[in-house]
Amino acid sequence: MTSPTKAASSGLQRELQAGRFVLTAEVTPPVSTDPAEFIAKALPLKGLATALNVTDGAGAKAHMSSLVASHFLLQNGMEPILQFTCRDRNRIALQGDLIGAAALGIRNLLILGGDDPKNGDQPETKAVFDVNSAGLLAMVHRMRTEQALPPGTEIRGGFDLVIGGADLPIDPPANWDPKAIKSKADAGADFIQTQFCMDIDIVRRYAARLLDLGIAQRLPILIGVAPIPSVRSGRWMKEKLFGTIIPESLIQRLEAAADPKTEGIAICVELVQQLAQIPGIAGAHIMAPTFASAVPEVIRRSGVAGTPKAAA
Repeated sequence: MTSPTKAASSGLQRELQAGRFVLTAEVTPPVSTDPAEFIAKALPLKGLATALNVTDGAGAKAHMSSLVASHFLLQNGMEPILQFTCRDRNRIALQGDLIGAAALGIRNLLILGGDDPKNGDQPETKAVFDVNSAGLLAMVHRMRTEQALPPGTEIRGGFDLVIGGADLPIDPPANWDPKAIKSKADAGADFIQTQFCMDIDIVRRYAARLLDLGIAQRLPILIGVAPIPSVRSGRWMKEKLFGTIIPESLIQRLEAAADPKTEGIAICVELVQQLAQIPGIAGAHIMAPTFASAVPEVIRRSGVAGTPKAAA
């Protein structure tokens, strides 16, 4: 877990330990061997986002390796969060890539299961899942703690990785026991990024419950939000994207707007500013795969990056 007494291993961890509100964003590597395309997409976020998630086979489709793309970000002065899925590799391959990531200077990981190949463009693909996301998270934590592979083989050199996990916010019922996020905290996660949750009242109740249970004090939570470019996009996310929470009132705002893209940006800015005022919330994770050009504007206009997070 994140500890104020432990030296930070990355800029992201440094900001979280200092209690400053963090804004992260997401970039998807291209289907290209030319890194220039990827860097051009990421550069507008340089100096704005604390760190950039690099997706790993998003949508169960092949792209440039997230490990390689993360390295290109580092070379261009941007801090990556390497998304790392269980879907495509067995534990030996996963451990090798983890050592490779550390060797390249990549420090932040986000451990995920990965999208089901049946939903991708090669549905006959066989998923691996030698370990699940909870097992992989625990494995990485053990490797960094013991500086060794699971059989005991020493890992020479630095292996100070910062481990993130994912969560699906919900409107917590009475006596809700958030077993999934508790297990990730116990397994050694340093931060959590969530699926889209655009209902600020639900976030408040979710955060309050995590504070009551002592979880938000141990594990910084970054809430997923999006600048939604159209009513059609909003409805698709709400109805088709698992775990996404978008209130009907936001869809109606987009529907009534003369320019839905401008309104989508304004809504996202408002949400980010409100998140910064909620005790128990450490930051926002802004995702916009079909409206990436809006993310820098959201970060600039929100004006909350690096501000002290709300006291519990």
